Amino acid sequence: MAYKSILTILTETDDAEPVLDAAISVADAAGAHLDVLCIGIDRTQTGYYFAGATALMLEETLAQAQAEAGRIETIARERLGRASISWGVEAMVAQSASVTTIVARRARFSDLVVLPKPYGEDLPADAPVVVEAAMFQGHAPVIVLAEGAPPVLTPETVVIAWNDSPEALAAVRRALPLLVAAKKVSICIVAPERHGSETADPGAELSKMLTRHGANVEVCLQPQTLPRVSEVIARHVEDIDADLLVMGAYGHSRFREAILGGATRNMLEHAKVPVFMAH
Repeated sequence: MAYKSILTILTETDDAEPVLDAAISVADAAGAHLDVLCIGIDRTQTGYYFAGATALMLEETLAQAQAEAGRIETIARERLGRASISWGVEAMVAQSASVTTIVARRARFSDLVVLPKPYGEDLPADAPVVVEAAMFQGHAPVIVLAEGAPPVLTPETVVIAWNDSPEALAAVRRALPLLVAAKKVSICIVAPERHGSETADPGAELSKMLTRHGANVEVCLQPQTLPRVSEVIARHVEDIDADLLVMGAYGHSRFREAILGGATRNMLEHAKVPVFMAH
């Protein structure tokens, strides 16, 4: 499957330019259309008045959200005007409670969603909600960007975090265009004795499937010599100088509890390469 409809969602002016640069790069490499959704988030709650709040204060908060959406839209249109791709921009204001529904609806009709890292200093609490909504409610694959690491739609070296689960396989299937284009794909299995029934030859079936698609595959078994699974995977990514990590998204509701039995936050906080995730 080719990626022909790519979506990025911007909620902070500070993220706008680097995320747009990354999304444009991905869309250009894929020959895809890029949609940009600019959301100014009103973080007040409808019908709820905290102590001392006034209608004027709530009106001011809404105006701030509208101004933020306008600023992001201006940045997006100016940057996209210099790009040689097909694109569209939409700006809106949304209350925190409605962000999940809006993002899920847009992501559902996209082949790939490109998003900024949801954890870090000065980021709002609802930043992870956008990633969660795109994956779990929108059922779209997501590339979460890493600071200072450009996304590449034709990566040279890709690591697959493999644990023989349906979610990990779903991520692999959605990442097939990237895996086939890579020069090397490393299937990383941490503590293989814990996963599935193929412990005598772990990763063999996945390796066979990917090889038939034309991917250049190796299987790398890793003992858990560090406290977190995510730390072992991150070390392997660094050791082989990979430029993309593919992993399954696990969980039913909260993104921060999702991947590899709770390793999500640690992985994304410290990721030095873009992370491709699907559920």
